[in-house]
Amino acid sequence: MLATPSGPNGPAGPTGPSKPATSATLREINLRTVFDMIRAQAPISRAEVARQTGISKPTVSALLQDLLDLGLVAETARGAQDLGPTYGALFFAPRPEAAHVLALDVGARRLRGAVADLEGRQLAREDVDVAGMDAPRIVAAAEALAQRLCASAGVPQSGIQHAAIGVPGVVDLREGRIWQALNIPALDGFPAHERFGAALGCPLTLENDIHLAALGEQRAGEGRSVGSFCFLSVGTGVGAGLVLRGELHRGFAGAAGELDTVFGTDEIERKDPCAEALLRHAATLFPAGASPASTEELFAMARAGEPAAIAAVDEEARRIVGYLAPVAAVVDVELVVLGGGIGLNADLLLDRVTELLASRVPYPPRVEVSSLGEAAVLTGAVAVATREALEQILAARFTAGHRRP
Repeated sequence: MLATPSGPNGPAGPTGPSKPATSATLREINLRTVFDMIRAQAPISRAEVARQTGISKPTVSALLQDLLDLGLVAETARGAQDLGPTYGALFFAPRPEAAHVLALDVGARRLRGAVADLEGRQLAREDVDVAGMDAPRIVAAAEALAQRLCASAGVPQSGIQHAAIGVPGVVDLREGRIWQALNIPALDGFPAHERFGAALGCPLTLENDIHLAALGEQRAGEGRSVGSFCFLSVGTGVGAGLVLRGELHRGFAGAAGELDTVFGTDEIERKDPCAEALLRHAATLFPAGASPASTEELFAMARAGEPAAIAAVDEEARRIVGYLAPVAAVVDVELVVLGGGIGLNADLLLDRVTELLASRVPYPPRVEVSSLGEAAVLTGAVAVATREALEQILAARFTAGHRRP
């Protein structure tokens, strides 16, 4: 089965009766609880772990030995801020170097990559130009990039526990193919999971890039403190990622957030906020030959007070709200995070979008601009890869060949 960052792998099958909890199940739950406590409060003593979790000290001792055996924690000195007597207590902290992961962000122009440790700290980072490359050539570029990143991080490529790759388009988790991806030649229908897996030689998770950007915001950006939010990327294309009740919402077919389909083909041109549509609209506002050649130029002209450019920005805000209003009305998110090359123009868009959205829906979400910028997708990929790597390590302890007696 192909890995998925969260949510179902597609249509749910029939469910049978629930299985009773076993001693192995309880041990696994307790192991995760203890490890989470160590990650959150390291360095921490076994007595304090037992006190805070309510798990008996003998059980905590056995679980700590499991974590030591797995290499996930190590004995360490107590924190400098703890000046009280220790009475010979042992303290424990996580070992980020216990595993390493690879994160990739595949775009039409740039391929971004990073190698990180189990705590998500990036050890090596590099971007490469892939403009004009088709899908097979991008896979080859990803393989070469992974080799360089591992060498730079001092990690053998065989030591990569898991990879997470963000791609444009809808990811079919059952077949490992990408659909509705038209901005990279030969990517639509491409067997990406199989090809990237063969090139990288490790387990991997393939996910829509905007979904990963939403997870990046949840991990390290504007979405850290809210349970439900929408990340809307507006740039060369438009897409959304939904985090609902703390989990990425992929939808039945993995196509949640494909907002272009909300509008008919006869109305998309006047409602699409993507860069090409915005520039076409701006061209109608300027004298012949005077319209901006890029959105960057357009926004710079608006900052300089050019009336036609300001009118185009007003229209862009209206179009963005046209995409956000259905989301706010249907799922009632607490927060909207704007990203993408256009969405990051906070000084020109944030107040306009906030005001217009408040006039459209009775309970408007708060609107912010991404604090991660272009790093949002890669940050989400690291978050997914580290979680999956940890799951693989912990799950191995509870397979038949690794259970403690």
